[in-house]
Amino acid sequence: MDAGSIAFGVIATALVLFMTPGVAFFYGGLVRVRSVISMMMLSFATLGIVGVLWILYGYAMSSVSTEFGFAGNPLSDFALSSTVASETANTDLVGVAYGSTFAIITVALISGAIADRARFGPWLVFVVSFATLGYFPIAAWVWGGGWVDALGGWLGAPGIIDYAGGLAVHTNAGAAALALAIVLGPRLGFAKGSHRPHNVPFVILGAAILWFGWFGFNVGAEWTNGLGNAGLITINTIGCTAAAICGWLLAEKLKGGKPSAVGAASGAIAGLVAITPACANLTPGWALLLGAITGVICCYAIEVKYLLQLDDSLDVVGIHLVGGLIGTVYLGFFAIDTGLFTGGGFGQLAVQVIACVGVFAYSFVLSLVLGTIISKAIGFRVDDASELAGVDETLHGEIAYELSDRVDS
Repeated sequence: MDAGSIAFGVIATALVLFMTPGVAFFYGGLVRVRSVISMMMLSFATLGIVGVLWILYGYAMSSVSTEFGFAGNPLSDFALSSTVASETANTDLVGVAYGSTFAIITVALISGAIADRARFGPWLVFVVSFATLGYFPIAAWVWGGGWVDALGGWLGAPGIIDYAGGLAVHTNAGAAALALAIVLGPRLGFAKGSHRPHNVPFVILGAAILWFGWFGFNVGAEWTNGLGNAGLITINTIGCTAAAICGWLLAEKLKGGKPSAVGAASGAIAGLVAITPACANLTPGWALLLGAITGVICCYAIEVKYLLQLDDSLDVVGIHLVGGLIGTVYLGFFAIDTGLFTGGGFGQLAVQVIACVGVFAYSFVLSLVLGTIISKAIGFRVDDASELAGVDETLHGEIAYELSDRVDS
């Protein structure tokens, strides 16, 4: 590639990497003031660990040589030894770096389901286990050849459309979040209105960072295709997200509430999630409709946890799982040329649904097993006293806000 194309790849990589700190701010603002450091640390620790694993063997595992390979050989390009030695190393390594950012944010998203009550060490064990057995193989299923040579694994081979991660990122993370919420159980005193966000401006800041970075997420995925659809992807990333904000705020009003800043931020995230798999395969009008539908449905979906007494603390399931499934299945109806109502038949819809079921089932069962093993072996949840006192000082010896001129002896 020429210098300009490589520079775009580096910029897209930086944008998506910046999204994980965005997740930290978004999640950090939503939790109690005594848990914000712990919440943000779950994202930053994931950034460190998954970044290392991707370079050591994650990229190799995400690249399969056959359509039906479960995952690549983790030792085939250990520490990128083969990639560095290739004639196209300069371009290839940018692609590898770009792929790492997707792996990082996928695992970081899961942490929102276990806010206020997860121990740090066991979370790190889960991060290593899930990245290795969950994200790396599923990335191989969807994209097959990784970001350098996207051949398509067993999900990509029959024509699944998952342009930037509705399956590999959001359905995957949402299913894992659901499993961990079940394993850890609800927070003490869990009830509607009992755990209010401590810093709404943090939530808005996090959503803004995520929307900013999402152009690297969606448009960046067009990098290896010569940016031929960059305009369509860009306008869909704006339009679907904007419509989702409107849909969410309308739903809040219909539910008898008031249009809230947290609702607007959550609607934006829901729209971004939904357009992720569909950004290159919808006309702008259908993208607007997708956003409006997703905003309304996700706003209602986050209420289900109270009916089920399932404490998905920061609505990873209601936004990322539900939004990811909507965006992926929606393509079966309205994808350009192949959707049921846009010139195609039932084939696209069938493969989209099958892919959703497959990824959800694998990620959920895997995470349920991993979470249960970790809980039984070393304990995943903090004790009640630590939860009530706040996990920041208990786990990290820090507080988010120093409000006095205290002098420690």
